[in-house]
Amino acid sequence: MSLAKAFAPGSLAAGVSVANMDAAIRASGELLVASGRVTPEYVDQMVAAVEEFGAYIVIAPLIALAHARPSESVLESGLSLAVLAEPVLFGEGKPVQLVFGLAAKDHDGHIEVLAALAERLTDQDFVNTLLNASTIDQIAHLLSGESGE
Repeated sequence: MSLAKAFAPGSLAAGVSVANMDAAIRASGELLVASGRVTPEYVDQMVAAVEEFGAYIVIAPLIALAHARPSESVLESGLSLAVLAEPVLFGEGKPVQLVFGLAAKDHDGHIEVLAALAERLTDQDFVNTLLNASTIDQIAHLLSGESGE
């Protein structure tokens, strides 16, 4: 699955206002539900994982990858992205503004998509453009371009 195909219709949101980490995780999870990738139970599992293990999902400055273990609540593997209107704190003072949601049907079927995402997230221009995206169309265009344009 390509990075662009990992984001199904309904899986992107810009300017999302949330009050805290749990709400930010739920926002990315609800996008996975809206895109038909997971059931609502998976969103609860995403929140529970962070409650149990802490804010390990912060993978880079301003970026979190919210997820739970593969389960029957995952209907299809995929990604979501909630671009928050303002950063919120995750854990001990880790501000996050890009909350990716990950749904995986198994333990290794999503590795290629995550590798492609990680590669894109090493490009600070790409990240800055995502942070400043104000529409779903802008986000979708950015994520669909393999060159990062």
